[in-house]
Amino acid sequence: MKLSRRNFVKIGAASGLLVSTFPLLAAEPSKYRTALIGCGWWGNNILGEAMASGECEIVALCDVDGRFLKQTLERVKKEMGNEPRIYKDYRELLQKEKPNICIVATPDHWHPLITIDAVKSGANVYVEKPISHTIKEGCAMVKAARSAGRVVQVGTHRRVSPHNISGREFIRSGKLGKIGMIRAFVHYGGGPERPRKNTEPPKELDWEMWCGPAPLRPFNGDPNNPWSGGIHPRGFRSYLDYANGTLGDWGVHWMDQILWIMGEKYPKKVFSTGGRQIKGPPILTKEEQTTDAPDHQVAVFQFNNFTVSWEHRQFAGNNAEKGENVGCYFYGERGTLHIGWIDGWKFYPVNSKEPVIHTPATLHKPDDQNIKELWADFLDAIKTGRRPISDIEEVHYSTNLSLLGMLSYKIGRSIVWDGDKEECIGDPEANKLLTRKYRDGWVYPS
Repeated sequence: MKLSRRNFVKIGAASGLLVSTFPLLAAEPSKYRTALIGCGWWGNNILGEAMASGECEIVALCDVDGRFLKQTLERVKKEMGNEPRIYKDYRELLQKEKPNICIVATPDHWHPLITIDAVKSGANVYVEKPISHTIKEGCAMVKAARSAGRVVQVGTHRRVSPHNISGREFIRSGKLGKIGMIRAFVHYGGGPERPRKNTEPPKELDWEMWCGPAPLRPFNGDPNNPWSGGIHPRGFRSYLDYANGTLGDWGVHWMDQILWIMGEKYPKKVFSTGGRQIKGPPILTKEEQTTDAPDHQVAVFQFNNFTVSWEHRQFAGNNAEKGENVGCYFYGERGTLHIGWIDGWKFYPVNSKEPVIHTPATLHKPDDQNIKELWADFLDAIKTGRRPISDIEEVHYSTNLSLLGMLSYKIGRSIVWDGDKEECIGDPEANKLLTRKYRDGWVYPS
């Protein structure tokens, strides 16, 4: 079904984000000059919706891996009939192409610098979650977007998923009663981890540029198998130099749902613990390495009126809880509501004689997502000058929840958070982790 602008006004109204907050832009081009930076698996999912919209001309592609560039170039030529220019350095792309829209679908550690440079160049940005690797990078991204007056949409597509919207409406209508606790979780199987040998990167890959501002680690894993566990292309989420583990990857989706549904921005106190009891201690030598993110983690976030718990594990699966592997349980006076992914949402009343209410999910292939709706909202926000549904500032707060959980995990104790100042109260050690040192040649954004 093709989604009209009228439908997206309805979605925007449901999310409470239809206030016009950007100055209306100049006359729109006949088609938006669009560039994809990061031509991997998920970048191509977003690109597909940009092309399907009929409103975007794909003028440029950028990736440090020539194999992905080649594959994506051939796709655009086949599906759109034009040949976009290709780049390995996003800065050259921005300078030469001056795109109206940039899709930033790189690994996490690259999101801040590319997004900031893109909005400064005049582009509107669709950036993947989590928006940043550290909290102060996110602050700089919000500031840059606002200063440039650009629309920045974040890929938290569950804000436009029909079942997530109806679940939010159910909760906010009061049918769950007062909510005292929320439990978010991701549980998948796995097991012990064996070190992988470090190897030379493929000749098509500029590994130095891939690492960019982050530490330069040895390349590892099977370069032709994305599921090998090596850093590139998909394994980076489990290496803390480049991402923040499961809480930073999966967790930000559910942290975002909690803040969006509950109308909150930040917690007062955070504590997290976990480890690698199954995967084993992390290894990094000249010869071999493993991942270093926790294979299980528990975090507790204290808000004024409710408590949030997060848990994940990469072993044992979750067959003991009716097959629910991901999602949030909202615990209220009148029952429990689970908002999940593939199976939609279910309400379990306190009175067991009352029927369970179930709303199924409406998702798109490949990968069971709702990028189509989020992309349409993005274009509408550009046209109307309003903030998008997954606005950079709102998802900055959601990203912060995940990053604060990781910060507490790293220092091994609880932190007290001043959300207005975005700093840990009376805790210089914790505040040092709100930023990080970039490699020589790269400047941390202010």
